[in-house]
Amino acid sequence: PILYSYFRSSCSWRVRIALALKGISYDLVPVNLLKDGGQQFSAEFKAVNPMQQVPALKIDGITLSQSLAIIHYLEDTRPNPRLLPQDPKKRAQVRMIADHIVSGIQPLQNLSVLKQMGEKKMEWAQNCIASGFQALEQILEHTAGRYSVGDEVSMADLCLVPQVSNAERFRLDMGPYPTITRINKALLELEAFKVSHPSQQPDTPAELRA
Repeated sequence: PILYSYFRSSCSWRVRIALALKGISYDLVPVNLLKDGGQQFSAEFKAVNPMQQVPALKIDGITLSQSLAIIHYLEDTRPNPRLLPQDPKKRAQVRMIADHIVSGIQPLQNLSVLKQMGEKKMEWAQNCIASGFQALEQILEHTAGRYSVGDEVSMADLCLVPQVSNAERFRLDMGPYPTITRINKALLELEAFKVSHPSQQPDTPAELRA
């Protein structure tokens, strides 16, 4: 497999966690979203992903983009360890939380949107994440065990940790979100979340390495 990734991309991080959890080794091709006006806009990368976004994964003779589509494919073809519970209600809760983050929070504060916001980008990002986290905190109060849904790591957790990292980068006060904070802390102790962390990637700038 070949993963096209950017160290700081939360969408790429989700996929890196899934690959690590499932023990899938891969070659990484860095796509720098800032350098050269954005390497994702090159003709070479557009041939890989016409949406000109990371991540993209070449695997089993196909090329997939969109982080959840990639994770669902990995789940379908390499089901151990399981990232979707077998219980239909828990499975729906996992998908709900993942979609809440992937559709309802992250796109509103991603690079392309922030470029449009100019000087207000920090305030905009904080407001978007805070609004989403207020809802997410309430949801997790009902679904969480050790992790987002019960005591097993799921697709929801793969979305949660990168989004908390974004919140911290935009200096959001995490005080109002104790459940999110507790789950995030527990997940960051797991090896798959450590090795996939933005501070540990081949394309991480030296000053941001752990």
